[in-house]
Amino acid sequence: MPLIRQIPIDTYPENTAYMLRSGNGYSAEQFRALRKIRIAGNGREILATLALIDGTDIIAPGEIGLGEQAFRRLGLPEGSEVCIAQARPPESLEHVRRKIDGDTLTESELLAIIRDISAHRYSPMEIGAFLVACAGFMSTEETLAVTRAMIGVGQRLNWDSDLVVDKHCIGGIPGNRTSMIVVPIVAAHGLLMPKTSSRAITSPSGTADTMEVFANVDLTADQMSDIAAREHAILAWGGKVQLSPADDVLISVERPLRIDTQEQMVASILSKKAAAGSTHLVIDIPVGPSAKIRTHGDAVRLRKTFEYVARHIGIETRILITDGSQPVGRGIGPVLEARDVMAVLRNEQDAPEDLRDRALLLAGQVLEFDPELEGGRGYARALELLASGKALAAMERLIEAQGRQRQEFALGSQRQEIMAPAAGKVASIDCEIMARIARLAGAPMDKGAGIDLFCKVGAQVRRGESLYRIHANSEAGLRFACELAAEHSGFAIE
Repeated sequence: MPLIRQIPIDTYPENTAYMLRSGNGYSAEQFRALRKIRIAGNGREILATLALIDGTDIIAPGEIGLGEQAFRRLGLPEGSEVCIAQARPPESLEHVRRKIDGDTLTESELLAIIRDISAHRYSPMEIGAFLVACAGFMSTEETLAVTRAMIGVGQRLNWDSDLVVDKHCIGGIPGNRTSMIVVPIVAAHGLLMPKTSSRAITSPSGTADTMEVFANVDLTADQMSDIAAREHAILAWGGKVQLSPADDVLISVERPLRIDTQEQMVASILSKKAAAGSTHLVIDIPVGPSAKIRTHGDAVRLRKTFEYVARHIGIETRILITDGSQPVGRGIGPVLEARDVMAVLRNEQDAPEDLRDRALLLAGQVLEFDPELEGGRGYARALELLASGKALAAMERLIEAQGRQRQEFALGSQRQEIMAPAAGKVASIDCEIMARIARLAGAPMDKGAGIDLFCKVGAQVRRGESLYRIHANSEAGLRFACELAAEHSGFAIE
């Protein structure tokens, strides 16, 4: 029986095992590279993709190496004895094949697929096949079934309250960091709003990335519970508490393939909100020519799907269709977005009005869930809490409760301004291009990287006037971002 050795290689999201091609007592014909094997020991097991090694620099005879993900998921100490065997394909793959053929799957069949995906029994290729099949056609009932399955295979947070509010934007709009304003407003009012968020995958920053500029976001379930009991809120990364883990696996394959159907979006968002214990939810659907949702008709169809699934899983939902024609605020990237958030909370005179107005709109809708608040007074109450400084005080208390960030993140010192090629009016700003430029500069991993916007749609500009400034902390990041900006600045000037 081989002994396991931890190999410091990140193979996310896959489990990967490493074995010598020869000299280990097994035939290379028995275990081929890129085939799944079952690794078991002490009552625990995982399936892993096998890579064969032709030298002893990494592992020795009698050992099997486990990449970081596989070692953590198996949960056994280094040096433990394990058994290995050729893995049988998951039985649920037969359901995937039927879905590829165009069949509508039952709730139990979809649950079996989601369970196996959550347990990392599928390869990325097999997950991709399932996603593509669902993208071809997925009924509303199947969307509901997948949502329920994703809720069922993960952990759930429980709060000692009948009213647990939340808000979510479907994304795609750079700088739209409204949650960091809505949460302290709602907390200052006294409603419970434990906001868990994902880190950015294809955007320049997520709520967790931006909040991390100020505070610790890597909280355990017990820490979340303690903080929420005192402060009525949290602003934390949800990954540590394994809310809807199947969704994290699906997303890791969806994004490289650029698969983002409305049905998968609904299942992803609502499964995580249900797992986070939300009872009442406001959803923001921005619509614009470079947003995720491009037309009003598509937004209405998405709204109806959200309403159907949310009603069946017991979440009361309000859905707003908002302007997604351009970035929100002036900063794109964690440090720059954090700057905008604090400018709004501090009621600074030059705070970005669009970020402030959108946050107040959403906060007002969340506050309307309060049965003690007179109907229609949500916006006025939100404005009162922001203007009085109570929202800022709630944010400061929350930062202290989560643990103030000890590291200071500086704005990228490598800079380049992008100039207007001609005089005229800014007719449009491409959200997708701006997000790509900011990511090439290094955001969100480099928190000081990003874009500082100087102009918005409708502004009159002179030839040679600065449209925005790119910030990076590396010459390579700045070069990559500037190369894309030279091809397409993201601005259309008429």
